Amino acid sequence: MTGGGMMDCRKALEDSGGDLDKAVALLRERGIAKAAKRADRQTSNGVVEAYLHRTSDDYPPQIGAMVELNCESDFVAKGTDFRSLARDLSLHIAASAPRWIAREDVPTELLDEERQIHRRKAEQDGKPAQIIDKIVDGQIETFFKENCLLEQAFIREPGLRISDLIAQTGAKVQENITVRRFSRFSIKEA
Repeated sequence: MTGGGMMDCRKALEDSGGDLDKAVALLRERGIAKAAKRADRQTSNGVVEAYLHRTSDDYPPQIGAMVELNCESDFVAKGTDFRSLARDLSLHIAASAPRWIAREDVPTELLDEERQIHRRKAEQDGKPAQIIDKIVDGQIETFFKENCLLEQAFIREPGLRISDLIAQTGAKVQENITVRRFSRFSIKEA
């Protein structure tokens, strides 16, 4: 159910007073915490996964996406959990069209421009000066969620962010997993 070890599951059940839902939540939190500890380890193995989207069998693919997903060992790279994650990410990229991997990758000039646009709009709408900064910060957070892969909600499970999906898989396979790069192609958007 969780992919956790038997002793970890037993400890989580004890810590949660026998509540199964709380135990699962504890295991997920602990798995993500363990993944964070592994974050500095080098990821030099992995896969390149491609996804082609066809609107019909009569037409060639109209959208394609490729992702390079890295891990620490070739053993994990060959595993079904890792390969499934790579497949899910390539499908997500094709559907959601992120522009960058992480918020740190967004050019500073573009962020400054976005901030100015939202500030001017809030001022034109007559918003009070004391809340304009909060409005702008909220709009920038929305920008990150729409344009940065790791910030996006997973299309198959909208309550789960891509970064959390990667952390869960990393916890399950007990390795650091990183998205090195991706590319998306679309006939209609060219």
